[in-house]
Amino acid sequence: MSARARLVAVLVVIALLVGATAAYLLAARATQQRLLVRTAPAQQAVPVSEVRSAPHIVFRHTAAGAHRDGVALVPLADPGGQRAFSGLTCERVYAAGPRTLCLAPSPGIASVYRAQVRTEGGAEAALTLTGTPSRARLSADGGLAATTSFVSGDSYAADGFSTRTVVTPLSAGDPVHAGTAIDLESFRLVHRGAAIRPADRNYWGVTFAADHDRFFVTVAFGGQTWLARGSLTSRTLTTLRADAECPSLSPDGRRVAYKKQEDRIPGDWRLAVLDLASGKETMLAEDRSVDDQVEWLDNDQLLYAVPRAGSAGVLGSDVWRLPADGTGAPSILIEDAASPAVQR
Repeated sequence: MSARARLVAVLVVIALLVGATAAYLLAARATQQRLLVRTAPAQQAVPVSEVRSAPHIVFRHTAAGAHRDGVALVPLADPGGQRAFSGLTCERVYAAGPRTLCLAPSPGIASVYRAQVRTEGGAEAALTLTGTPSRARLSADGGLAATTSFVSGDSYAADGFSTRTVVTPLSAGDPVHAGTAIDLESFRLVHRGAAIRPADRNYWGVTFAADHDRFFVTVAFGGQTWLARGSLTSRTLTTLRADAECPSLSPDGRRVAYKKQEDRIPGDWRLAVLDLASGKETMLAEDRSVDDQVEWLDNDQLLYAVPRAGSAGVLGSDVWRLPADGTGAPSILIEDAASPAVQR
């Protein structure tokens, strides 16, 4: 046998071993998930109408069982109470006004995802989504939708990832009709007073102001992340502050919460809040890494998801509550939950 033939044979054997290992790991994971579903306690549920009629929190249910990854609702006054399930299954969800934005795999198509908007009346619309879901946001009245997906890569801590972030105006009436998606790549980017167009720029994590024009978003280029303020009217983005990711604007529009890395290793983020008027930044009393776009429970408290230690995406996560002024300590608000959205 020639050297070339031996090399080909070795490569074939390696490929077969890698494929067999991957198949075994996938089968083992599927078996573990089926076991968790069979052994999970039955989830008590209440009708959606009972919860939706008052202020409530919408989130992704992460406990094992039939409702795994389902969109759930709990009363704002009783977040630990019985849950209502909307029937949607999402990897990322957000709700505001009469609408729910759901990022999820397309039925029957592996590795293909869709963004779907649903109203309380059941009307639906499909939005632009290219790649793996990452962030989802609606304006407070549900009139604007923003989605971020990974076009390549699957983590903001990885090198060489690429994102696509689009904003879509939605019609005011029902049924829902998706407007033309506005890709943030087309916006004029202003940095330190000058318009720039770096080839490696990426945008993610939109949060809307109340006027249907202003918004905040993360922009990254040259190995640095920035908090940027955007205008839909002028199609302009202006960088404001370095080392800020996944912003979330407070209900009163006065502060922005975000995660920041500082000098820690990639993927190790801490939470901070910026006062927009004074420019003062406050680090919050959360010592764990938080890889989430936080939600404001009210003008004084934040919500965010933290995976359970050692869960590896199987045992789920919990939604935690934290004061936004740097005092206090985090506490669990909703067990077995992620991707919270407060409906006031």
